[in-house]
Amino acid sequence: MAIKNLFERLRKGLAKTARLFNFTTWFKRKVDQSFLDDLESRLIQADVGVVATERIIGRVKDAYGGKEVDENLVEFVKQELKDLLRDPRPGTLTFAQSGPTVLLIAGVNGSGKTTSIAKLAQRLKDDGHSILLGACDTFRAAAADQLAIWAQRSGSEIVRGNAGADPASVAHDACDRALARKVDVLIIDTAGRLHTQQHLMRELEKVRSIIARKIPGSPHEVLLVLDATNGQNAIRQAEIFTKSIGCTGVILTKLDGTAKGGVVVAIRQTINLPVKFIGVGEAIDDLQAFDPDSFVESLFA
Repeated sequence: MAIKNLFERLRKGLAKTARLFNFTTWFKRKVDQSFLDDLESRLIQADVGVVATERIIGRVKDAYGGKEVDENLVEFVKQELKDLLRDPRPGTLTFAQSGPTVLLIAGVNGSGKTTSIAKLAQRLKDDGHSILLGACDTFRAAAADQLAIWAQRSGSEIVRGNAGADPASVAHDACDRALARKVDVLIIDTAGRLHTQQHLMRELEKVRSIIARKIPGSPHEVLLVLDATNGQNAIRQAEIFTKSIGCTGVILTKLDGTAKGGVVVAIRQTINLPVKFIGVGEAIDDLQAFDPDSFVESLFA
């Protein structure tokens, strides 16, 4: 029942994107250039990306050119999308073999970073892990206040500094606390960096460096929170953040509010980063581990 409920929430969250993948009105239609143009238009609207779209169109043309649209073609397109999303790396988090696991979370303001941290902390708490949050977004008091509220709700500790304090010093103190308390997971929040402002990116690099010095082998994950409604602009953000701090995965938020859910494919193909979690709603349990098969099936449900 739990698995069914998870799938239903995923299907509901992807409803806007799924409208573009409703092929039933095309059944019996001939796979000719007009059909291929329409299919291409839908894939582009969903932000699947040019490279992936061209591959799918070419494969459909080779396999079904001149035939009629039917369930077999739908299954063919599904499989193409699943193959494009397949990643040899697991979509799960990497944990430290000993000592605290450190997750460094980055992203621009408005991407849903703070709420994603809260949801991630709750997931890990439910799995039996002890959690410490490091509020290194010292430029916005509201961000640390919001994180403190979520920490209280999830029963997690939080380390925060004064407004305007050096974010790296807060990261330093958070690492000390994590080591002293022997917590399982330390989640570091960072200020909502504008990826176009180099001095702010350098400060983020400093936070990463401090963490690595304090806890060898960390951060074990550098997760970039991206807003799915930004479509292709999110990919540009990912490219710059990854170059600067070595992102290891993506949390893609607000999929329930956009028809651009295909950006998951574009991210995987363009920047070669695994999408580890997706946000498909506002509830605390609406951050779901990304699974390519369930994701694609939900688009066609």
